[in-house]
Amino acid sequence: MPSETDAKLLLIVDDEPAIVNMLDEYFQMEGYATACATDAEGALAEVRRVLERGRGVDLALLDVNMPGMDGFGLCRRLREVLSCPIIFLTARIEDADQLDGFSAGADDYVLKPFSLAVLGGRVRAHLAREARRDGGTASRSVSVLSDITIDYAKRTVEVRTQPAAGEGPGATAGGRASVRVDLTRTEFDIIALLSKHPGRVYDRAFIYERVWARDATGDPSIVREHVRRIRNKFEAAGARHEVIETVWGVGYRWAAR
Repeated sequence: MPSETDAKLLLIVDDEPAIVNMLDEYFQMEGYATACATDAEGALAEVRRVLERGRGVDLALLDVNMPGMDGFGLCRRLREVLSCPIIFLTARIEDADQLDGFSAGADDYVLKPFSLAVLGGRVRAHLAREARRDGGTASRSVSVLSDITIDYAKRTVEVRTQPAAGEGPGATAGGRASVRVDLTRTEFDIIALLSKHPGRVYDRAFIYERVWARDATGDPSIVREHVRRIRNKFEAAGARHEVIETVWGVGYRWAAR
């Protein structure tokens, strides 16, 4: 059993105290430290307390339907200070809810009612993914594809804008600016998977299993929505070419060369 300071810390937020208590007991038995709240204000206070103690939050479990500030609003507030995985606990699966959740900065969602064993496995998979990501930053690896630069170690993507009018095709250094693309961790992981094998087609189930790091039946709507957001962000940054191409009936491939 890890010590309190070594244990991964989970933030648990649900407006039903019985669910909070159940999750708190389960994850503490599994060796995690926990910070719990039944509303958004309490959750923000818990996060401040944790950060003031010099600790970090390793993963957050957020209920969607809460009085006052709902889970989407809380997620946006948490994203101002936390970069950890955020998983929504929700009984709503409509597309609008998924769009709101992803745009708020969520990484995943779990449907209620859920199995504690399945939720525990989902949490472990996200934390393992974070450990692999953090452990892979020692050596720098950069790809320059078309007008896009991907730094896999720093986990950054930049788009080089076109030269100003009259500067001609040689104005690649001084005449072109780089625009950083603001990506979530999940969006970057999708880009990394596709861009390391340009031209190769990946189906949605494979992308889901690789990026979300678990052997579960992929929900195509999750992958599709993240790809849509990636495309919009590259377009807003000034990318001159489509970066992810849809191969209808099959999946997606990296299109930038």
